[in-house]
Amino acid sequence: PAEAPAPPRPLSGFCLPRQFLRRQQVLQLYRKILRAIREVPAAADRRYLTDWARAEFRRNRDATEEDAIRMMITQGNMQLQELQRTLKLAKS
Repeated sequence: PAEAPAPPRPLSGFCLPRQFLRRQQVLQLYRKILRAIREVPAAADRRYLTDWARAEFRRNRDATEEDAIRMMITQGNMQLQELQRTLKLAKS
């Protein structure tokens, strides 16, 4: 009797969930940055920061190397925290 063919392997079984989670992290960071920028009092500064954030995310949207993406997320979170600290100081 002939052997039954092996079932098809899932597409990068471990990679797809990780990519999905990483994408969710990036989108969440992007939204948090844009929300924080809305708190900036000066319209010109808000526009500048919004343009900057969009340009940075666009510039890096084709990144695929896991370590580089993790580093960019870490840097983005640090910049977000700095913006939030600055806004908090400006309000006090």
